[in-house]
Amino acid sequence: MEFFKIRRDIPFMRHALAFNVISLVTFLLAVGFLAARGLNFSIEFTGGTVIEVKYDNAADVERIRKTLEAKGYNDFSVQNFGSSRDVLVRMPLKPGQNSAELSRSVMESLTAEDASAKLQRVEFVGPQVGRELAENGALALLVTSLGIVIYLAFRFEWKFGVAAIIANLHDVIIILGFFAFFQWEFSLPVLAAILAILGYSVNESVVVADRIRENFRKMRRASVTEIIDNAITRTMSRTIITHGSTQAAVLAMLLFGGAALHYFAVALTIGILFGIYSSVLVMAPLVRWLGVRREDLVKPVKERKDEAVV
Repeated sequence: MEFFKIRRDIPFMRHALAFNVISLVTFLLAVGFLAARGLNFSIEFTGGTVIEVKYDNAADVERIRKTLEAKGYNDFSVQNFGSSRDVLVRMPLKPGQNSAELSRSVMESLTAEDASAKLQRVEFVGPQVGRELAENGALALLVTSLGIVIYLAFRFEWKFGVAAIIANLHDVIIILGFFAFFQWEFSLPVLAAILAILGYSVNESVVVADRIRENFRKMRRASVTEIIDNAITRTMSRTIITHGSTQAAVLAMLLFGGAALHYFAVALTIGILFGIYSSVLVMAPLVRWLGVRREDLVKPVKERKDEAVV
């Protein structure tokens, strides 16, 4: 389905150098922020106390947050757990404080606001568990990236695999750069959003790569630059429809999903916006500069010469 059809190919590759310079600058800025400021890890990674509270009626999560903030607590998370009456409170553990003292203080604040609040369990998440989560998350990113390269190398050609993974890792680093610069909380939902963006971005890369391969078969007399420009132009309508629909759903989460989904939706929003840019204006120029040729994707037909029968 197409909302519009562009008659003339847009010369994207004419500005490929400018696009890649912009990408390099944003990438280096993101790396600089990560090195200078680091990520603001949530207690899933740094360790802390998890408190499960049960209410007789549906819990007002926003009211619970305001109650804890009024008591001087900060850097905590509150979300429903299992049902609307169950709430999970995650609190960082300060030096010289233990889980029992913290849970007692939190429950005093919550029961003063609502007498039906009952403590269900208290768990301490140590920094060792957080370190394992961080290592496993990094391993998940590495395995996903390698899988993308192998998939694209087999489906198309190794140049597409290398270009796509550079473009997709460009998205990941920029998302991390935003979180480092603004010191937004980096939690497990944010990690899940980054893994989702990797898969989402590679889908766009596959669409463009597939159109480039098709053009090599159809546009026999066109140059590589013309073929790539045509591939990007012909997929623009599909790109706008797909990314616009996805962004609308993510925007709904961002505006109405509450604090529990806020940074998850923020990571997805940044990833989708940069995913469009990188799949089209980073991956495609890299493929050209890596020297993709018609022979890489279209095997030449060998002519058979019939031997004369004597």
